[in-house]
Amino acid sequence: MAGTRERALDAAVALVGEGGMRALTHARVDAAAALPPGSTSNWFRTRAALVTGLIDWIAEQERIDLSAALGAGAPLDVDGLIDTITRAVELQTGPHALRTRARLTLFLDASPLAQTPLHAQRLTFEEGLRAAAQRLGMPDADAAARTLLACGNGLIMHRLTVAPGAPVRPVVERAVHGCLSAPA
Repeated sequence: MAGTRERALDAAVALVGEGGMRALTHARVDAAAALPPGSTSNWFRTRAALVTGLIDWIAEQERIDLSAALGAGAPLDVDGLIDTITRAVELQTGPHALRTRARLTLFLDASPLAQTPLHAQRLTFEEGLRAAAQRLGMPDADAAARTLLACGNGLIMHRLTVAPGAPVRPVVERAVHGCLSAPA
């Protein structure tokens, strides 16, 4: 069973994912997590501390879930890269859509300093895509990594806003093959 801190953070994710930053208060987190009043403030004294804790929590949970879902090894071939990106988008827009909504809200509304863990995580994903692009011989691995990340982010936004069931794989296939054939 999750401890009070984890319950509070899970409730905070749901509150922000469903209602935006205005929904995030210590009292609402306590109520949503079925915790005694004041429990959340024991862990996070200020709203800024709660926001920072929430951002750290989201980054940590995404690393854990994506690592487990995508396997330990990096994609060794084109189909493996396409599968990896497709699974990542489907995971973030399916079982973890609420958390993804909360992350996007925090990117837009939290202070730049508080966003540091999310930016660091994004750089980690970009580095992984760059390494995969280099292994696959893409002419410009840096541009390929940025392109594939932008494609994935666009698909995530599209599926979260207007087309929840939009196919992912065909779009990812085009993006990967476009990066393979792009001039250096």
